[in-house]
This record gives sequence, structure tokens and C-alpha cells, in this order.
Amino acid sequence: MDILPDLKLPLITQSPKLPARAAREALDHVVIVLAAKPTAQDYRRVPQGKQIQALLAKVDDGEAVSSRLGNPRGTGLTVAKFRGGSRFEQLTWAKQLIANCNKDKPSKVGICAIGLAESQQQSLTALVAAALAAAFKLPNLKSSAKKGNRLTNLKLYGVDSALPLAELRAQALGNNIARWFTVLPPNALTASTYRKALAKLSRKFGLSFEFFDEKKLASLGAGAFLAVSQGNADREAGIVRLRYRPGKQKRADLALVGKGILFDTGGTNLKPFKSMLDMHTDMQGSAVAVGCLAALAHLQVPYAIDAWLAITENRISAKAYKSQDVVTAANGTTIQVIHTDAEGRMVLADTLAIAAKEQPALVIDYATLTGACVGALTENYSGVFSNRQAANSIAVLAGAASGERVWPFPMDPDFDEMLRSEIADIKQCAASGFGDHILAARFLSKFVPPSIPWIHVDLSSGQRKDGLAHIPSEVTGFGVGLTLELLRQQSPAALAKELA
Repeated sequence: MDILPDLKLPLITQSPKLPARAAREALDHVVIVLAAKPTAQDYRRVPQGKQIQALLAKVDDGEAVSSRLGNPRGTGLTVAKFRGGSRFEQLTWAKQLIANCNKDKPSKVGICAIGLAESQQQSLTALVAAALAAAFKLPNLKSSAKKGNRLTNLKLYGVDSALPLAELRAQALGNNIARWFTVLPPNALTASTYRKALAKLSRKFGLSFEFFDEKKLASLGAGAFLAVSQGNADREAGIVRLRYRPGKQKRADLALVGKGILFDTGGTNLKPFKSMLDMHTDMQGSAVAVGCLAALAHLQVPYAIDAWLAITENRISAKAYKSQDVVTAANGTTIQVIHTDAEGRMVLADTLAIAAKEQPALVIDYATLTGACVGALTENYSGVFSNRQAANSIAVLAGAASGERVWPFPMDPDFDEMLRSEIADIKQCAASGFGDHILAARFLSKFVPPSIPWIHVDLSSGQRKDGLAHIPSEVTGFGVGLTLELLRQQSPAALAKELA
């Protein structure tokens, strides 16, 4: 199989007019969205308006009703009232509407806005986002995979003011990349194949590629990363650096750091079966960082970005690291190992320290770091932590606006007492496991200088059985939308200044 995804997105057009009969009949499916309280005039503009009005009267607000146009093609028709609510609720509504439409497996879909007024942008952007997410084909290795039409054309009608299609496409592109790499099986996505795929991807987006192998990391003193990778059967692990430079600027304004544990056995402290089953997805922090970088590069943002990806497995072997080992990280901090299944914070420690040496204006890291965060928030929210108190409210607002909801946790210095070591500068974690998501963030904070604003995203909603918001797959690609919203109206340097 090709380890790179097909990044081609459907063609999207928009028109202020509603489609004439001939245009409707050229489509495979028509989606019509109405205001919460449609007028009689609105229903007159809907094909088979009286029938649709009667059907809508029998369902809850926001639920879709289905019919077919009376043409030889039997064009499908889905109609619903816009539900409104929070952005998360709007996107969830859109996912349900698009799922109803996709029962026909259409390749050409028209979305018509009728009588929506001020809620038109909210409803249409939600539907476009949902359509793009549903159209993306995740890896499928079945020998007899079913073939069906793929959405190739999305036509928007009745659009009063132009939609931000570039932003919607960029977000979909980044989310698709994040989901694709995360879903790949672990024998397909190895340290070697991931590195080669990232090198190819970097050429597609005009990025520069650099790989820090174990020898290079040893020269940098990255003992925390190497403690994890030493248990691997091969010497393919390392840190990938991708650079986006729109000009001659050398230093990055933004550093995106991602945990890329390609498979996590738990190491010497071996995981039980159910806890290990999906551990090929433990690299999704790195996939989200790549997706964010690709989306921002696609938008041709005017600031410089680095993505730092910590790529290794956490294996059980005679050479694997073990409890009570003491290792030294790249910034000179000595670490007492407590639990080998807390490997994510180990590889991130060195990756953050190395990224911070470049003095970026802002650092954001992404990681499926702790089960404690899932226990605290479920899989509906992700956790955020920062060395700047002001970042908490900014992140919550960005989460609400993007539909990728987050909740902040405390970062008070007294939590460090639980990480105090008698033999090293810091413990890797506490043996009790209480508040591990907070302690993990406190641990990571030791590897980012206080002068650099830093946001840590614990991806507790990176996977959810029924998808999340507009994303229909179990792997959600959470983090791309949040990051784009954080940076939508200001540069990383401006955001860092606001957090100073």
C-alpha cells in the first residue's frame, strides 16, 4: 500500500442563486438546510415543499428527512432545519446530515441554504467541514474492499456572502493527514517508513526535512529519548524536524512538538492486552503536529514554523530501560525512571528541550499522554496545560470556536513535591498514578525555559468510538482545528506577546 494518503479534496463551488431544476437533476444528492422556523415562502422554494413540510413536522428540530426528486435519475433529497447551538453542536448536526446524504454514495452533492439569514455561514461551514471529513478515505487493507462513488464535487447554493473555503480546505487537509497516519497498522508505519513518508510529504508542501538519528541524539545528550528507544530491535528511531519558511527568517516563530510512539508495549512494565491493543495510535501527537504544519503551509501563513516529531517504539527487550534507571536529558536534567509505560513524557522531554534551544516564540506540543486525562474529561474533551495562566482562557475559547473542546488543568508548583527525587533532579512520574496528567505536564515544563510560552495538549479525545463533532471516524485527528483557531487572527509571536 501507499503509505501516503490521497490528499485530493473535492472541488467546491459557491453561488448566490438556488439551483434551477436542470442543475438539481445533474446532482446525485441535494441537501437543503432551512432556518429553525421556516416561512411559507421558504417552503415554496423547496422541491416538493408541502411534502417536506409535513415530514419535518413529525421529527425533532434538526433531524433530517429524506425523499427523492421526481426525475429519471432519482436524485436524493435530504432536508433539515439548522439546529444551532455551540460550534460543537453545529458540527455534530452537520455530521448526521451528511451521513444521511452519503447513504446514496454520491459523487456530486449540492447544498442549498434557504432563509437562514445570520446563521447561514455557521450552517454551511459546518456542512462543508462534515462533507470533507466524510469524503476522506482512511487506510483499507481488505482484499475485497467495496468500491463506491467518492465525493468529487460539492456545490453550494444560496450563499449570501463567500465562505472561507481556503480555511475549511486547509483544516480538512491537516485533519486527514493526522487521521491517516494514526490509523495505519504498526507493521506498515515503522520508524523507517514513517520517516520516508514524512520526507515525501515535506516535498509536497515545500518543507525542509531533517532527521536526528540515535547517534546525533547521543551527541546532543538526549538520554531520555534514548532510554526509550534502546529497547527497539533496530536503530531506526529518532527525531524528525520539518521546517516551513515563507521567507529568509531562520528562527521559528512556532514550534509544534508531537509524541510519535509507533507502538507502546509499556516496556518492562508491560501493558495488559486490552490496554495494548490500540497502541499503534500512540503516535497521533506527531501526526497532529504534521497535520497542523501542513494546514498552515497550505494557507501560506507569513511566519516560520518547525515541527519536531519524536519517533520511536516502546518495546520490551533485554535492553529496554527499567524502573530506577537514572538518565540525563538534553538540557542536563537528570531523571529517575519510575514506570517504563510513562515513555511519552521521556521522548517529549528531549524533543521539547532540543526545540527550545532554537528559541521559538511559542511552543505547542500534542500527545496521547495519559489515561488520567481521559478519566478526568472522558473522550469528549482534551486537556490543556500551560506555563502561562492566560493561555487557559484563550485555549478554551479557541476550543469552543473550533468545536475541538478543551479544558485547562492546574499547573501550581506544589505539584512538584510528588515528583521530588532523592537521587536525581526529578522523578519521571509518581508511583501512585494520582493526577498523572497534571504531573506529566509539570514534568514536561522542566524542559521548556520559562521565558518561552508553552501549551501542552493531552489528546484525551484523539479517539472516540462514534467520532467527534463533524469527524465520523474513531480516530478524530483532534488538535488541527484547535491550533488553526488559536492562530486564525494572530501570529504566534503576537499570541506569545499576549501571553507574556
